[in-house]
Amino acid sequence: MSRSVLVTGGNRGIGLAVARAFARDGDKVAVTHRGVEPPEGLAGCRCDVTSADDVDRAVTEVETLHGAVEVLVANAGITRDKLFLRMTEEDLEAVLDTNLKGTFRVTRRVVPGMLKARRGRIVFVSSSVGLRGERGQSNYAASKAALIGLARSLAWELGPRGITVNVVAPGLTDTDMTAILPEQRIRDMCAETPLQRMAAPEEIAEVIRFLASPAASYLTGAVIPVDGGASMGH
Repeated sequence: MSRSVLVTGGNRGIGLAVARAFARDGDKVAVTHRGVEPPEGLAGCRCDVTSADDVDRAVTEVETLHGAVEVLVANAGITRDKLFLRMTEEDLEAVLDTNLKGTFRVTRRVVPGMLKARRGRIVFVSSSVGLRGERGQSNYAASKAALIGLARSLAWELGPRGITVNVVAPGLTDTDMTAILPEQRIRDMCAETPLQRMAAPEEIAEVIRFLASPAASYLTGAVIPVDGGASMGH
């Protein structure tokens, strides 16, 4: 059965791979974006997740186009990397506002429809950095770790109504966000990973696709690292 799927930050990288995976399954997929339009074949809604009004308008567009959201993949995120002593409060607030509060805003907007239907799948895209930390990313790590607490609390609240809430924590992935890293830094990070390489966005997408499938109907509150083993033991 074709479902209404919303992927935030779905115009590139992991979000785009996720959107394409659901579209291949025949789902009705919409993606939010702030800049570059999504590729042909995907419905796009311009949305800044730091604005509650923007989120409300975008989700209303999706509901009009595809019906109430049945699968939410909260993927939109930013980085502002700096060593802690150089980091400003604005650097912290900007990352939290997008990565944590943006996820909160979108989830709060779509949950009433899921409660009414007594079913739904929610997947938060966190990061292995949120599990083990990383130099120069204390704001990003904090925002991604907080998603785990949010997801597990929602799993308790929403589980009785047939709604699952899970977290995927990708490691180093070949996206625009990592393309700006120096080659030596990428080699060093790969060397710290048991599989000795970066992930392809499609490898992350397949795990998210599974979490939204009937096969994962008894899985909720889970945190699944998809990081080549980099965060083992964390």
